[in-house]
Amino acid sequence: MRTDQHLESGGAWDRAYLESLIREDFERCHPGETLDDLKRRASFSREDRGLLRDWMAVATARAAAACPAKASPPR
Repeated sequence: MRTDQHLESGGAWDRAYLESLIREDFERCHPGETLDDLKRRASFSREDRGLLRDWMAVATARAAAACPAKASPPR
């Protein structure tokens, strides 16, 4: 599943949860910026849209690692 597909299918709560998984690390890696700054710029900047997509992919991977039963398809 592509990361952007997951984000499109998820609700606001899912997105907020995913953002909570990366917010602190993003802000540590980008001093003086917030994740909200990046989200705002992503609406008009292709580069920032790609950066946000990459960070959300990290968040999705972290969520899958935290709850592997939810991430894997039923057998």
